[in-house]
Amino acid sequence: MSTPPVLLLHGFATSARRTWHEPGWVALLEDADRRVIAPDLLGHGDAPKPHDPADYADTEERVLAELPDEPVDAIGYSMGARITLTLASRHPDRFRRIVVAGIGDNIFGSEGGDTVARAVEGDHDPDNLVLAHFRQLATTEGNDPAALAAFMRRANPALTRDDLARVECPVLVVLGDQDFVWPADELVAALPDSRFLPLHRIDHFGTPKDFTFIDEALGFLDARPF
Repeated sequence: MSTPPVLLLHGFATSARRTWHEPGWVALLEDADRRVIAPDLLGHGDAPKPHDPADYADTEERVLAELPDEPVDAIGYSMGARITLTLASRHPDRFRRIVVAGIGDNIFGSEGGDTVARAVEGDHDPDNLVLAHFRQLATTEGNDPAALAAFMRRANPALTRDDLARVECPVLVVLGDQDFVWPADELVAALPDSRFLPLHRIDHFGTPKDFTFIDEALGFLDARPF
């Protein structure tokens, strides 16, 4: 039986190129003969960048439209992890295995969107290093802070434990022990078939380049190229 394609979903204020191509994820998966689907989320990378939050209401369905009819494996980081789990809760038959990273028990909350939106617009406490970093990301070449703020202000209902109970496939939850969203105990407990991988001395923004994360995720998907 052929192996399924792998969906890669990047985080907020970054892109498929920065999250998946530059650290080597795409090359490793292709070396393992896996087809890679790595879209830029609306408002990010090379995707259109509207400034109306209402334009982002169908973000998850836009990702779903990129997928083949067959089940896929998926790796989602940060916002991409949230979107991946949202899709898997709504369409459990579309996923074979999932890895999520940079997300923890914060998945059960919907607050914070406007705070991050204001930060990327330049309105934040400069002593808040997380918000300052989001502002820095939002102003890097190719990003549009107004579009990213609109993305964060979109309607984005919180996921519930009942939602996650509908995720049928095995899920590997990966989180750095210095990540600002630590811990992930409730997330792991809410998923019917999950295991947890802590990354030692790794923060949120360093996660995509962590060798342990890369190796364990590819192994979990049976996608190591060696």
